[in-house]
Amino acid sequence: MKIAILGPTASGKSALAAALARRLEATVVNGDPFQAYRGLAIGTGQPSPEEQGGVPHLGYGELPLSHRLNPQAFGRLVRGWLSGCPRAVLVTGSGLYLRGIWNQLSDLPEVPEAIQDRTRSWCERLGAPRLHRYLQAVDPQRAAQIHPNDRSRIQRALALHLATGRRPSELLDGVRPGVPAGWRALLVLPSREALRHRVQSRVRAMVAAGWPLEVQALVEAGQEDLLRDLRPLGYLDWLEGGDPQEIEARIVQETQAYAKRQTTFFRNQWPELPVWDPEEGLDAALERVITSASAEAEHGVKR
Repeated sequence: MKIAILGPTASGKSALAAALARRLEATVVNGDPFQAYRGLAIGTGQPSPEEQGGVPHLGYGELPLSHRLNPQAFGRLVRGWLSGCPRAVLVTGSGLYLRGIWNQLSDLPEVPEAIQDRTRSWCERLGAPRLHRYLQAVDPQRAAQIHPNDRSRIQRALALHLATGRRPSELLDGVRPGVPAGWRALLVLPSREALRHRVQSRVRAMVAAGWPLEVQALVEAGQEDLLRDLRPLGYLDWLEGGDPQEIEARIVQETQAYAKRQTTFFRNQWPELPVWDPEEGLDAALERVITSASAEAEHGVKR
């Protein structure tokens, strides 16, 4: 049995995944690309040993910052982790990378290194927001899915466009819809106001746990350029410096906006997903997954 626990950041996915895995004697498998990197444990919310609670976890903190991922490459990596788990609970907040894990993307063409270097140079010279405006002109659909400061994804989208002459959204939309056979999925979704408060509490907890020191350690280790290129949420804010309270408030605002985009993506791409609010408790989550599976078998629902 494989279960996917999905939802926006700070919704409670990791806690639910660990609880379900404990109940089902399963392994939690990471499906979030940023949580796969070493050195980003605090700021990306990788489950601590205490949060793992003795449940086996795979795929967290595995990769160096120099390792570059795309949805298909990450999908192959995660499928490798899953292959060794008879029972697995996948947890991710990235709908695009989930498509890669579920092998629901059309084959992307290889982008020549020269084109990747060109878009990287443009971004360094002109800045991500300006390149985002260019992306919006050539592909409004893909631009709407990417934050104007998300340098890595903007660069990848423009590189695909330059390499193929096509809109990146066309290349990414070769999707076989639905939840794949053999999978059960649950969308973790608190109320809008509750999610905003959860984001705020989570960012505060990360700061208290030493997020600024984590960034400082990466800089001292000579990894600042890699971190700037990767651009995980919130890290650039700490790199730029300033008043800690203002930085924290800015990260909260950015994360709340990101959580809203995540929610929209999951609802649009997989409208059939059963939804669970953390206020309902673990038994309700488990019942919803099982009931969903039973209903599919009974009515012959094609996923």
